Amino acid sequence: MEQLSLDEIDLALLTQLQADASLSNQALAAQVQVSPATCLRRVKRLWDAGLIERQVALLNPERLALVQGHGLTAIVEISLDAQGESQLASFEARATADDAVQQCYRVSPGPDFVLVVTVADMPAYLALTQRLFVSDANVRNVKAFFSVKRAKFEPKMPLRHIL
Repeated sequence: MEQLSLDEIDLALLTQLQADASLSNQALAAQVQVSPATCLRRVKRLWDAGLIERQVALLNPERLALVQGHGLTAIVEISLDAQGESQLASFEARATADDAVQQCYRVSPGPDFVLVVTVADMPAYLALTQRLFVSDANVRNVKAFFSVKRAKFEPKMPLRHIL
């Protein structure tokens, strides 16, 4: 894979796009103080390099709750009985394929996985536990922490700026 170097313009573009990916090329170029052509070329390079994975809309959970209810978010620790690569990969594949799983991390030390899951209600959480934890004989332990308040949610990645 080709070594990619980032300069201050690239970092400024990534910073602005993390804050608001809906900016037009013109507006983004003005924010970063480059020409629209340079901006377009640089952003395409960042996409092609895989640094920008995708663009999504972040939904407001409080406003969404007014329409469809609050839902239930849990942080779930999973310990497997056997931790061979095939067992880890198998559980990870099942977890990441489930729509209720928003985030999946292999962790160490402690549990093997930490999941962030969001479901409609407790019966939906029970169904998730049946799908992912009970039906898999390799799951040894499940420990769930239910969110009572989300104080911060920031999907932004920290960037080191060049001095």
